[in-house]
Parts: sequence; C-alpha cells; structure tokens
Amino acid sequence: MMAVLQRVRRARVLVEEKIVGEIGPGLLVLLCAEQGDTPVQADKLLAKLLKLRIFSDALGKMNLCVADMDGAGTQGGLLIVSQFTLAADTSAGNRPSFKAAASAEEGQRLYDYFVTAARKAHTKVQTGVFAADMQVELVNDGPVTIPIRIAPAA
Repeated sequence: MMAVLQRVRRARVLVEEKIVGEIGPGLLVLLCAEQGDTPVQADKLLAKLLKLRIFSDALGKMNLCVADMDGAGTQGGLLIVSQFTLAADTSAGNRPSFKAAASAEEGQRLYDYFVTAARKAHTKVQTGVFAADMQVELVNDGPVTIPIRIAPAA
C-alpha cells in the first residue's frame, strides 16, 4: 500500500462541482492499494502517517505530527483520496501500466478499511469518493510532500 502525503494549509475534493471533503491545516493523503495488500499494510501505513513528524514546532523545526500540530493537542485534518495511478509503471513506452494496482473491488475494500481505521484513530477525517472523477484543490504548506510505501510481506 502506498500514499503520497502533502502537508496542506487547506484542501478539498470536488465531485461534479460539489465539495465532498474539505480540511483546513493537515494532511492530504493520496492512497493506493496494490496487488497483495491486506489490512496489515493499511494499519502500518496509517500508524506511520499519524506519527510522522512533519509539522513545525514553535522553533520552526519539523517535530510535530498531525495529531498534535500546534504542540498543544490540536489535531490537523486528514483528507483521504483514492488514487490508483500511484501504482503506475512507466518503464516501458509512454502509456503507464497500472497492473500493480489492486483490482477495483479490492482497492475499494482496502480504501474503506483504511478510512474506517483512520476515523477510529483520528477525529478530523474527510474523504473523496472512491473511483469518482474528482478535482483536488490544495494549498501545499512548505511545500512538504512525502511518499510512503508499505510493501506486502514476502
């Protein structure tokens, strides 16, 4: 399972010109399930992103996680958006292959699992719409953009 995390000042997702998910400061999580992924990878990825210290403390150093963005217990938001294109293989030709991505059914099952787990672990969670044509708007803070991949056990 993989994700691209973007530290944002704000972000939102629109479907058919309607806002379906929106956060203020926090993390935009572009999420992709790959073939062979299970809830184990989802749990590890969620634990990692919730503890990742990429928010600035009072001295301007990246020492705070999304669960404690201001050092005083204030949680940032999570906006979780499915994005199977993260599994793109561009090694042959000019048209990406997405065969490493989980099937649509498995991808949705793992996406839903991840969102449910995130909502149990964090109070501010918004989402896009799985498999929808979405427009994602964000103001990247920093910019800070971090890829994370949790590979299935061999």
